[in-house]
Amino acid sequence: MKVSKHKTFQLIEDEKDDILEFATFLEYIIAKEFSKENVVINLAKYANLTLPELLFFLKVSNTQRAKKKSFVIINDAINPDSVPEELIVVPTIQEAEDVIEMEEIEKDLGF
Repeated sequence: MKVSKHKTFQLIEDEKDDILEFATFLEYIIAKEFSKENVVINLAKYANLTLPELLFFLKVSNTQRAKKKSFVIINDAINPDSVPEELIVVPTIQEAEDVIEMEEIEKDLGF
């Protein structure tokens, strides 16, 4: 796992090639170390990511968002129309930053 701190979020990337293992590990590590931070998961290297694989991240996304923190996944292999609304998936890191910025504004306004 590779972690890099950005101004408003932590960017986490998988250094292996096992999507299920990575998703399972994230459930543990995010709760332990990143529960008070916005998190962006970079899955761009998974060019053939499937919807069932993406759903491995649903639990950790719901947990993080219940704590009023953003959880955004970067990947462009999945059709956005097929992604459940509980997950936020964008194709680029810039769009992930934009989503977090918008969510922060919404939180500040009380939404």
